[in-house]
Amino acid sequence: MGQLVLLAFLATLGTWAVTALGAATVVFFKSPNQKALNLMMGFAAGVMIAASFWSLLQPAIDRAEALSGPPAWFVATAGFLFGAVFMWGSDKIVSFTRRKVDDTDGEAFDRLNRIILLVLSITLHNIPEGLAVGVAFGALHNGNLTSEGLMGAITIAVGIGLQNFPEGAAVSVPLRREGCSRWKSFLLGQASGIVEPIAGVIGALLVVYVETILPYALSFAAGAMILVAVHELIPECQQNQTEQPYFATMGIVVGFAVMMLLDVMLG
Repeated sequence: MGQLVLLAFLATLGTWAVTALGAATVVFFKSPNQKALNLMMGFAAGVMIAASFWSLLQPAIDRAEALSGPPAWFVATAGFLFGAVFMWGSDKIVSFTRRKVDDTDGEAFDRLNRIILLVLSITLHNIPEGLAVGVAFGALHNGNLTSEGLMGAITIAVGIGLQNFPEGAAVSVPLRREGCSRWKSFLLGQASGIVEPIAGVIGALLVVYVETILPYALSFAAGAMILVAVHELIPECQQNQTEQPYFATMGIVVGFAVMMLLDVMLG
């Protein structure tokens, strides 16, 4: 069991490293370019919307159907709504804090509000992904460690890692637009994936119990991501689009298509 936990930890370290690589793309933006950042903001929204279904809701429904418990529709709906309400509540808490400061500090707190929501949503998304990798490796215990099973667990880790590349950019690039420095945007972007090794170890250790929790966690993250994408990213990327009104919109379409392609191809 100890070897499998170590393998899960190493695998999720790899997925975190790919998140950091995606976040590192922000270094190419030496100065904020409204047009390019609107495009990347739209791309980030498309990535999050696609990931919320193919990476989160669909696996949550499949896992819920395989378990003896509440119906899959209830698990997915309850988790999704709770995730959205959680992010809405977080937004309200930050907004309440903002009203307690002087009007001169309002803009800074509004920017902080968006940063917190964005980083928190991607971080929540990475927790169940880390759990999924940990479960895949932890399920190899009790004589189930075969070459086929091991390759299946590795494939899951590779698939999640590839998906994490655009997700790292989905955090760092919007943060750059909010006025953060390139270095700070990179640090926050890669930090959103640091929870995956932690969740991977927990998933491997508690594989027997986590199967009942995972569908709710996946749906929860999906609800959080949809709320942030629709409420924050899409309205932001559509600003100042008088000359090319469909420029940022195509970013959403391309981001959705890229994430859908990765999810469907890698199963």
